[in-house]
Amino acid sequence: MSADRGGATAEPGTDPKAAPKPGGRPRRGSDPWKLAFVALLVVALVCVVTWGLLGSRLLVVREVSVTGLDRVSREQVVAAVDVATGTPLIRVDLAAGARRAEAVDLVESATLSRGWPATLRVEVVERQPLLAVRAGGEYRLVDGDGVRIEDSPTRPGTHPVVRVTGEVEGNEAVRAAADVVERAPGSLLAQVQLIDATETDAIVLDLGDGSLVEWGDPSATSDKSEVLRVLMREHPPEDGRIYDVSTPDLAIVR
Repeated sequence: MSADRGGATAEPGTDPKAAPKPGGRPRRGSDPWKLAFVALLVVALVCVVTWGLLGSRLLVVREVSVTGLDRVSREQVVAAVDVATGTPLIRVDLAAGARRAEAVDLVESATLSRGWPATLRVEVVERQPLLAVRAGGEYRLVDGDGVRIEDSPTRPGTHPVVRVTGEVEGNEAVRAAADVVERAPGSLLAQVQLIDATETDAIVLDLGDGSLVEWGDPSATSDKSEVLRVLMREHPPEDGRIYDVSTPDLAIVR
């Protein structure tokens, strides 16, 4: 045995640093029973949640809520979504249900979501008329895809008439004319009577007072609209006048 500077002694082969501090409690290892209890508790909670989502009759579809409807009936959308009452909400394929709803003719897009605890929500965006197409003695109002929205016995004052060749639905010329209508200012559209889109890169607007606008392709609508506004202010519309804004930087009046 040997003495340290403070007079304390240590047993041979022992580490003084490992000795417990006076008044301290020795460290105890992890209790295996406690760990097992926590593990069982976690498993039990997972089972309860899984049962609640998949097996409980409390978290199932009891109502289908549909919003955004005007021309389409709720019954059409619910039938298209085709989710049976009593289906667990967690099991509803939201993307597939949305695709089925979008198969309805006048539905442009649909979004499905879960409204816990028992509601399936369907948000619908309906197709809106943008153009009119002459059909015999009537006018057919169509959206940008050429889908028929409704018919009008008289020429509509709120939608320009479009002239295209071939089938209307899915026609690229209809889409090009609709792009102009969607982006042009209302002050210009109020003057447009006819959009000749028989050539999609050489669209012509008939302002109804004998003047025409050579629009070109449907790009740069904002620039073309502003240039046209300036040209019309400096050279007011009259019969036979032509505004060429197909190239906005080189616009001319003839």
